[in-house]
Amino acid sequence: MDKSRSPREKRPQASVIVAAYNIDEGVSELADTVVTAMSGTGRSFEVLFIDDGSTDRTFETLKEKSTDSRIRVIRMRSTFGEAAALEAGLKYSLGEEVAFISGRVRVAPEGLPVLFNALDSGGDFIVGWRYPRRDSLLNRIISRMFNSMACRLSRIRLHDINSGIFVTRKSVLSKVSFYGDLYNFLPVLAAQQGYKVREVKVEQLHGMFRKSKYPKEYVQRILDIITVFFLSRYSKKPIHFLGFLGTFLFLVGLAIELYLFVYRILLIGPIAGRPLLILGALLLVIGIQMISIGLLGEMVIFTHAGEIEEYNIEEIIN
Repeated sequence: MDKSRSPREKRPQASVIVAAYNIDEGVSELADTVVTAMSGTGRSFEVLFIDDGSTDRTFETLKEKSTDSRIRVIRMRSTFGEAAALEAGLKYSLGEEVAFISGRVRVAPEGLPVLFNALDSGGDFIVGWRYPRRDSLLNRIISRMFNSMACRLSRIRLHDINSGIFVTRKSVLSKVSFYGDLYNFLPVLAAQQGYKVREVKVEQLHGMFRKSKYPKEYVQRILDIITVFFLSRYSKKPIHFLGFLGTFLFLVGLAIELYLFVYRILLIGPIAGRPLLILGALLLVIGIQMISIGLLGEMVIFTHAGEIEEYNIEEIIN
């Protein structure tokens, strides 16, 4: 860090974290646009480019742009993903207000002033809504399904949860635990903590976009949604979730076995080798296992309950 900087410059009001991976063709223009947009917010700021192990000239181009004292560059040793880029950016950023931009979605940085204005107007977590969408039809369909499922399970009304651009405060992110692909659900996790989550339209630029065309990606997204649903509602009471499912399966299996028992006792017919017998036994075993796992989860939670906060205080007066 340049020691000649004033204390005000050492502690900018806002930090813009940009995750960059193999975007050499547009990274120079992106840097200039972000600086210009942030200059219009009336804030002191810094721009942190996190190069996620790019194999093209992205890092070299960013080094040239770092002659501007407001631009800082961090290079990862390998490709760790956007969640790691965000985590590294938060660790090394200096501003209390934080904006995050993903280089993969090509959103217009000119929307940053509008997002910061929404933050000033009383919002805690401001999500950019890519509108209009200019990526492929497949991406838009998958995104709509993804957002619909996530919103229904989390009971939050947003059009573009994983838009790739948001503005918030470090104090908000310090209360929101995320790891791996759960960073895609930061608005949902923030809303679960009681923060005011708002959505503001930002333009999506033209260009080449990566297509979601592998079944593995869809399965991962569904599993991530289930994870967020479980963590947001049952992180401290796993027996309520697993116990309900386990009890339901156990009762269905028990009903099947009782039916077959009566069927055989009344000499209506044989039950050996019937698929229904195997199904009933299987449901009984699965039900007992799910209840047992829920109880084990309760034991773990009981042991560490003192370390888990289920509340979030906004203000204390006197």
